Amino acid sequence: MINLRNKVKVTKDVGWLIPGLNVKRWLFLIFLGSVLMVLGGLIIIDSRPIYKIMELIRQAAFILPSNILATVFILAGAAFFFKGWKKTTLSMMDMDSLKGNTSLLEKLYRRRKLNKGAKIVAIGGGTGLSMLLKGIKKYTNNITAIVTVGDDGGSSGRLREEMGILPPGDIRNCIAALADDEDLITKLFQYRFKNGEGLEGHSFGNLFLTALCAITGNMVKAVKESANVLNIRGVVLPTTLDDMKLGAEFEDGRIVKGESNIPEAHGKIKRLFTEPSVCKALPEAIEAIENADLIILGPGSLYTSVIPNLLVAGIVDAIEQSEAKRIYVCNVMTQPGETDNYSVASHVNALLAHAGGKKILDAVLVNNSLPFNISDGYAKSGSIPVRLDMENLIPTKVTVVSQKLIQENKEGLVRHSSYRVARAIYYWYKKTLKK
Repeated sequence: MINLRNKVKVTKDVGWLIPGLNVKRWLFLIFLGSVLMVLGGLIIIDSRPIYKIMELIRQAAFILPSNILATVFILAGAAFFFKGWKKTTLSMMDMDSLKGNTSLLEKLYRRRKLNKGAKIVAIGGGTGLSMLLKGIKKYTNNITAIVTVGDDGGSSGRLREEMGILPPGDIRNCIAALADDEDLITKLFQYRFKNGEGLEGHSFGNLFLTALCAITGNMVKAVKESANVLNIRGVVLPTTLDDMKLGAEFEDGRIVKGESNIPEAHGKIKRLFTEPSVCKALPEAIEAIENADLIILGPGSLYTSVIPNLLVAGIVDAIEQSEAKRIYVCNVMTQPGETDNYSVASHVNALLAHAGGKKILDAVLVNNSLPFNISDGYAKSGSIPVRLDMENLIPTKVTVVSQKLIQENKEGLVRHSSYRVARAIYYWYKKTLKK
């Protein structure tokens, strides 16, 4: 017995009759081809009573002599047979990327089911976006991750400065998140060199993307080639190919430039801006947003991972005009230097302000549970739980979706659970379709 995603237990043989596997049609084609080839052969050898049946067909189509009719049957049968055989083989080979101890039937059903899933666009950057993708890929293969390219710190910053490429770090994390985590090549992609002159601090994936970018000519092509190597479920795109750098104006009048410098300034951010002032969105990113069923913003650093995407020309308009459902995943804790003392409404209003007041959100997903043994480290760093202030959210007309989103741990650390976040988003999306 096997247990497929719909929780219906069926015998192994009956399971192949389940709709949506894209196997039965090709098996039928093989059968039909075989029958036609046999009939053609029987006509040639003048076999009876089969020949009598064929004779009736021949008389109905009296223009064709029997030898030509036999040839047509054999050729048509061969064409059907090899077409069905090819498609069936490809369907089976497609299962190689689904590892584990589950049966071939269940793997096939899962892949076909995911291929028909909702078209989801996830917009953000940093560890928040990669966390989200790990959960979302359990529900659909039709995922497009649109990643910010404002990073100027760490390995990405060094490669950006020395090689003149877009920062690869966040893109690399998203590619790895959409691949099978157990795969050795994925671990290799995430491997970070701990020593070596010029190598220390760099990840293999960053260097790999840098090399591919030099070979292919731009980051988009490099990402596509990397995705092919890892056989990821979905597409990863930079928001723009322009050399976008971030800057922030604080309420005290200070102007701070550079993504890595903004949190270090420790002030209340009035607005975020880019240099150059106009960065053009990648056409593929705009197309993905326009065709999406569901658009997810966040989670992640509000001013250095999520909002930078909204500053790219064309992104906000595409989100507003899209018929997709739109939801923002709010952070659980405030981030020192960026969102000190921010509430849920503060996060939402910051997004809307940088979107020019345009309607880019239908709902906000918030966490409603905290560990009883929350780490003292948060208080020492000035990080506190993000407060849900319904009274300030009402004017935004954004629906609040409240769920437990964090994962359990003994250390009292507050971390999003990719499984819980993805499940909450997916259930909300399905619920909205019924209204």
